[in-house]
Amino acid sequence: MTIMWMLSWLPDFFWHLLLAAGVVAVLASLVLKRIPFVSNYRIPLQYGGIAAVIFSVWMEGGIANEAKWQARVKELEAKIAVAEAKSKEENVKIVTKVVTKTEYYKERGADIIQYVDREITKYDNTCPVPKEVVKAHNDAAVPGDKK
Repeated sequence: MTIMWMLSWLPDFFWHLLLAAGVVAVLASLVLKRIPFVSNYRIPLQYGGIAAVIFSVWMEGGIANEAKWQARVKELEAKIAVAEAKSKEENVKIVTKVVTKTEYYKERGADIIQYVDREITKYDNTCPVPKEVVKAHNDAAVPGDKK
């Protein structure tokens, strides 16, 4: 993991150049095997070229995979931005609805209070509840120290 992090600091074109150098090394080892002083280094050159090709192709795959994930991240960030904008619009609608309902309940509560005040006063004097029950109820509402 640490090695991959360090390799990620290398620019992408380095891996392209390493791939090209590996291919050239493999081809050179095959073509130049007839030259006497080069034929001594043919096997290390060929193996080094093959290793360079394999490693650079692996890193190219990593670069392509990283680019794919970065594109996916950008796509999801755009979707999140759209969702946040819609969320703000919906929040405004919800707050408006809550305020409207709160005002409705306050108005409705005031209407009920006016109704109770208007209608109950009609029957207050004609209440058939005995005075002893009213006194017992009122005494129960007084704290114990004031009895």
